[in-house]
Amino acid sequence: MSDAIVVTESPDTLAVDSPFAQAVPGAVVGQWAEESERALVVAPDKLVDFLTYLRDQEQYDFLSGVTCVDYSAYKGKLRAGVAERFDVVYHLYSTQKGGGPVVLHVRVPQNETVPSATGVYPGANLQEREVYDLYGIKFEGHPNLRRILLWDGFNGHPMRKDWKEAYFEEEFKPFKSRHPNGKYQFQEDKLPWHKNTTYPAGWDPDDWKEPVTYVPVSQAPVDSDGYEVATEDIVVNLGPHHPSTHGVFRMLARLDGETILALEPEMGYLHRNHEKIGERNTWLMNMPYTDRLDYLNSMSNNLGYALAVEKLAGIEVPERANYIRIVMAELTRILNHMWSVGFILNDLGALQTPALYAIEEREMILDLFEEVSGSRMMCNYMRFGGVVRDLTPGWEERARYLAHERLPRALDQLDHMLSDNEIVIARGRGVGYLSPQDLIALSVSGPQIRAAGVAYDIRKAEPYCIYDRFDFDIPTLPESDIYARYYIRILEARESVKILQQALRDIPPGEINAYASTTLNQGFGTIMGGKGGYTLRAPEGEVYQRIEAPKGELGFYLVSDGKTNPYRYHVRAPSYINLNALGPMAVGYKVADAVVILGAIDIVLGEVDR
Repeated sequence: MSDAIVVTESPDTLAVDSPFAQAVPGAVVGQWAEESERALVVAPDKLVDFLTYLRDQEQYDFLSGVTCVDYSAYKGKLRAGVAERFDVVYHLYSTQKGGGPVVLHVRVPQNETVPSATGVYPGANLQEREVYDLYGIKFEGHPNLRRILLWDGFNGHPMRKDWKEAYFEEEFKPFKSRHPNGKYQFQEDKLPWHKNTTYPAGWDPDDWKEPVTYVPVSQAPVDSDGYEVATEDIVVNLGPHHPSTHGVFRMLARLDGETILALEPEMGYLHRNHEKIGERNTWLMNMPYTDRLDYLNSMSNNLGYALAVEKLAGIEVPERANYIRIVMAELTRILNHMWSVGFILNDLGALQTPALYAIEEREMILDLFEEVSGSRMMCNYMRFGGVVRDLTPGWEERARYLAHERLPRALDQLDHMLSDNEIVIARGRGVGYLSPQDLIALSVSGPQIRAAGVAYDIRKAEPYCIYDRFDFDIPTLPESDIYARYYIRILEARESVKILQQALRDIPPGEINAYASTTLNQGFGTIMGGKGGYTLRAPEGEVYQRIEAPKGELGFYLVSDGKTNPYRYHVRAPSYINLNALGPMAVGYKVADAVVILGAIDIVLGEVDR
């Protein structure tokens, strides 16, 4: 059960158990949870000082997430007596100490501002822009506060509870309009699209220019050729509709000849407001929507969301289901990393053999996914309390063949073919360098930081499922360049093979779902389907659950008001947040390098744009 209940609102009578409460006078004005000493309400005017203290004195060097909740429609004890409409939420972790987060809540009235955290944690950049875009919260001092997932002329802030989109039907699914009893009315006739689009006063498309912000990075090389011919900087668009940017992503680069002076990511071309949909879906209906985030890694997406709801609702998972989840998650990591290696080589110009070789191994894993879930990519396999169905006869034997024979051999062959290749070395060694300190400050996670020598993996730092039972290492490399980002994925895939071998050896018989044939307590309804299949009611409260997904930290922040739908549903998408580092990595290098730098970050646009 969640314990996120406000203790007090009065600083005069404040009784806060947190050891951080008195560190910055006047900063902590409340304690968010009765039993959590690290969930605090912070005064907006003291936020930057308190963040600085946590970073410098308490070693909370990693700002995992910044998001917002609009409590204007909330009815429940979680926000009893609180006047402010919005709550900006920060999750901070320590890559040095490990363990759980410090969670900060900053309450903001409508039309008020919050100090930007970018001066302390540069990784807040994209996340604050997202909160501004979707909620309208202004962050004072942000270096480039403008819309990021929506266009400049978009009307309103769609994650607000009182915002209604074009063709609005109902607040919650399933919509009654799907069964109109013979009476049909087109939503287009009720709310034409053009009423939802406005443009800023005085905006002229002929005069408007895309702003480019220079991001200084101390490690970026300086052009020392000493050419005497003066040249004028130009701004070049790479994408969005171009293979080098994977179809729906744009890089704006300011160039001096071929040298990149500044580069900014531009996204949103695939945005469909996954989170707004998630707040209108029931809890269970969101499971297949998570498939569409990182659509290469649907099993991992399912797992992160299932764990979050289980943590909120206090649901225990049977032993066999936990082992099956681990097997699926590690198979997913291997297929992602092989696919990533293939794409990096594709971006380098190796159009056939390496990429096709990696894809062939991935197909064999997808065969196993299809056998148990019915789908190769959009698996929709996890359920709250376990998985949707058991492994088919012979599945474990085929998986053992992959884990013991096929995958180790394939990884060795990829290593042999590519790692000493002179083009891979020439284009990868020393290119796209960023220091480990800069990567952590920019909230980058996953293989990127381990390729910079940071031995931080959530499976070890804050174990979930049953990862603490397995023997595996956290591989690291010190170079922090494109080559290291390529090779770290080979090393990580080998560790996943080790986990697979152990899990398939030890997997026990038993139930695959805690509530497969019973009814949940507390009136939740049946998880597996039937009349009550969509009626899970998670207890009132909030939760953040993260996993070590193949691309980095994937987190789900959920707020429940005790109803059948999430009140707040937020995805901390690693593909999106890792793009904080794209500009700093590219400054000082060449245009052709930017393509490979982007590829080595390993993004999926479904997860970037959501």
